[in-house]
Amino acid sequence: MRWEERYMRRALELAQEAAECGEVPVGCVIVLHGEIVGEGRNRREERQRTSSHAEMEAIEAANARLGSWRLSEAELYVTLEPCPMCAGAILNARIGRVYYGARDRAMGAVGGVSNLFMEDYPNCPAVVGGILAEECAAVLQRFFSELRTGE
Repeated sequence: MRWEERYMRRALELAQEAAECGEVPVGCVIVLHGEIVGEGRNRREERQRTSSHAEMEAIEAANARLGSWRLSEAELYVTLEPCPMCAGAILNARIGRVYYGARDRAMGAVGGVSNLFMEDYPNCPAVVGGILAEECAAVLQRFFSELRTGE
């Protein structure tokens, strides 16, 4: 298994935890020098807080663990393309590289609808999309299918 798939699999585990709690299944991990330093999953319903997206939760955990808001050498792995809010947080945290699974054609801000990382901001991360994309999309499709059928 490739290293980026290993980290995305952990993000998928977090996405599944979110689904089991009735949250939109998105998971995220932040890696620094080969070690996971932050993890997050969607918790908007649980916390009733708009900013409780997986990426925001993982960034907050990494900031706390490292004692710094700067994550310039870190890599972020998320199961769904970041939205504008999360893309902005990624820019502000100065994360160096973003890997995402499924494309988000409704709210994606890294190519799905727009691409904030192609704008003239300082410290834009490198982006690699499509890591385990089919598995990441399947978790979301299953969640929304079950929601519609009331299972």
